[in-house]
Amino acid sequence: MKILKKDNLFLIIPLLILTIISLFNMVNAHLISNIYQNVFIKQLIWFILGYLIFLLLQKLKIKKIFKYAKFFYIINIFLLILVLFIGDSTNGAKCWLSFKGISLQPSEIMKLILTLYLIQIVSNNKIKTNKDKFLLILKIVIITLIPSILVFLEPDTGAIINYLIILLVIILFLKLPKWWYISVFILFFSLIGTFFILYFFKQDLLIKLIGTTFFYRMDRLINFASGNSYQLTQALVTIGSSSFLGTGFNKILLYIPEAPTDFILAFSIGNFGIFSGIMIIICYLFINFYLIYKTSKLSNSKIKMFGYAYLSIFIFHQIYNIGMNLGLLPIMGIPLPFLSYGGTNTLINFLFLGLLLRFINDKKYLKPNAI
Repeated sequence: MKILKKDNLFLIIPLLILTIISLFNMVNAHLISNIYQNVFIKQLIWFILGYLIFLLLQKLKIKKIFKYAKFFYIINIFLLILVLFIGDSTNGAKCWLSFKGISLQPSEIMKLILTLYLIQIVSNNKIKTNKDKFLLILKIVIITLIPSILVFLEPDTGAIINYLIILLVIILFLKLPKWWYISVFILFFSLIGTFFILYFFKQDLLIKLIGTTFFYRMDRLINFASGNSYQLTQALVTIGSSSFLGTGFNKILLYIPEAPTDFILAFSIGNFGIFSGIMIIICYLFINFYLIYKTSKLSNSKIKMFGYAYLSIFIFHQIYNIGMNLGLLPIMGIPLPFLSYGGTNTLINFLFLGLLLRFINDKKYLKPNAI
């Protein structure tokens, strides 16, 4: 499978630029804190492994990848349970399993596995009646809720949102009657409305219903605009004070606690100026438009679902993280793909992207006369 096709360069070149920008920022990360002392080496290793996986997927026969999704789903559920008992805690969240210095985040792995498993279930079900549709939706909702509940206990709100986005994309592909979608829409906003009524007028009752931990987590999100976040203040000052080319290597403009992860955009602009921010946005736009265009040309519904499910969470991460760095959205653990520090997140993105490119480059999955 030839990967360096001319049109693939619209994906590969922006991806390489993001990789370089990420590594440049990791060089400066040790100036933030001693805990980031070795992130450059680690991130370099993750990127090397990621690109090897990415290239290997272009050579492998992956026809049966959906077939084994259930098996991997069960294993990952076990890992999500395990992390609640022996996982490492960081910033109040117990999300990582560590072994000899290597950390694994099962909630990130579940994004890929859940996507494959839900698509396999939907593809194998023959829908004839409304009852069949209802039972199918109930089944995939339950399968999504199981990891969501386990991740909620960690807690990892960002991962739960990813799972719900994947579920929504799969449901939209079922082409249900309009009144089904309207009913779900009404139910969803009724629940949201009830939550806010209790939040503003009956907080004691709300705390009894959802628990203290979840209440204060939601309280923090709702009141994010109050400007009390030290991280956000530092990020905004960094962006506002940056020159076109930034401070360069071995010097940082301001201290941002989560700079290499959640606030990588602000950190990058501080390090390498407004120019790096512009380059990051352009790279994401190229990748997004390329994947949207190529996915729209796929004829296989199963593969098309996979493409749009990944695109949805990929673009969501971009919009949310950038909005968070600019103070437009609440602070949450949503990393920027291929830019933020993190091994599991980086590898899962390479797996997603490698699989999708493998499908895109296979002519048997394309519509007739697709360019």
